[in-house]
Amino acid sequence: MTVPQNKTMPIVGEIKEPEEQKITAREQMEALNPEAKKLQVWIRTQKNAPAQQPWFVISSADQTGELASGQVAKNQLKALPYVWRWSDYKPYLDKISQIAANADVSPTEFADRQSLLLMNPGLNDRIQVTNTIRCAISIYNPGDIAPAHVHSPNASRTILTEGGGYTNIDGERCDARRGDIILTPNGTWHDHGNDGTEPVVWIDTLDWPLMEYLDCAWVDQDFQTAFGTTDKVQSVKEGDGYSKRLYSNGGMRPTFVSHQRGFGQRLSPLFHYTGVDIKNALLDLKEEAGDPYEGIQMELVNPITGESVFPTLRYASQLLRPNEATLPKRETSSMYYVVIEGEGYTEVNGQKLTWKPNDVIAVPNFLWRRHVNTSDKDAILYSVSDAALMKNIGQYRAQGKDKDGNVIQLEA
Repeated sequence: MTVPQNKTMPIVGEIKEPEEQKITAREQMEALNPEAKKLQVWIRTQKNAPAQQPWFVISSADQTGELASGQVAKNQLKALPYVWRWSDYKPYLDKISQIAANADVSPTEFADRQSLLLMNPGLNDRIQVTNTIRCAISIYNPGDIAPAHVHSPNASRTILTEGGGYTNIDGERCDARRGDIILTPNGTWHDHGNDGTEPVVWIDTLDWPLMEYLDCAWVDQDFQTAFGTTDKVQSVKEGDGYSKRLYSNGGMRPTFVSHQRGFGQRLSPLFHYTGVDIKNALLDLKEEAGDPYEGIQMELVNPITGESVFPTLRYASQLLRPNEATLPKRETSSMYYVVIEGEGYTEVNGQKLTWKPNDVIAVPNFLWRRHVNTSDKDAILYSVSDAALMKNIGQYRAQGKDKDGNVIQLEA
């Protein structure tokens, strides 16, 4: 037998050496990263890994909200559905009130506020209810004052007690009662306090996490220097109800005033939405068919432009009639609700969150949710969402399910 040149025949029983493993390109690149990290760089070895599955291909609840892993996705956090119950947090407000009443130094001196801040359990101890919204629940004793200040985040007060103290915005005093929503747009100097005889409680809502992410969150509390005064609060230039008188006539706007308040942009010049007006507007429409996904809902809007009151946050109120249940809906915006009246539950991603007055419910984006009024009385919910932001950047979408469970495009 002729053996071909340069080739050898294997010897029976001979142990062959294993072929040398080929090091992959990914392994070679990953091996460079420990050294590259010293230069504060990362050599990419992974695909983009967003936490969120595509909203339009998800049909079951358990497919939504999964966190991705690896370097690309390591800093992603996903808010969870959650309810903060008045019965749980009210005792802490009472304790804060008592401490403040007997304090040698007022908490407003060393902490700016007397409040507790809500933390979504999915956001790693961040003081946020969603990825873009912060909520603080504040209590002010009679005589307490928060000195005048201005900041870049947009903010509001939602009043939870019958007497709600006051907020002075750009020189306009707004006296508050339960159910009122008072806006403090970015760029407006404002101070607030309690000149009544009982403690007052309200929810402070801010788009602070968004501003913080954009690295443009700031606060200026040096009112005295800014205005050359020794006072810590603004003098009242316009009494309670000023902006309401200007802008409460729907479809008409005054021509003899400037609609610019403060130095923010695209912000509502109407600062005070009273709970009485909000409730009456809902009740006036109670006999209408309403929306199968929202019941009777009214959005708070800028009276000059008709847009949301802030470019980042959308405020709305809704009436759920006795035993009314809405159909499932999901949006690309995240939100929270505060219960003003009634009892029921909100089902989020298959999780049943029961609620009563003053409870706060977080509803993350992309999750199916529906509301059920379980009582024979009306229920009123207020909501704040980042839908305005999502619309302004072209990312707002909404879907619903019909009575047969079919998915319907509501807004795309």
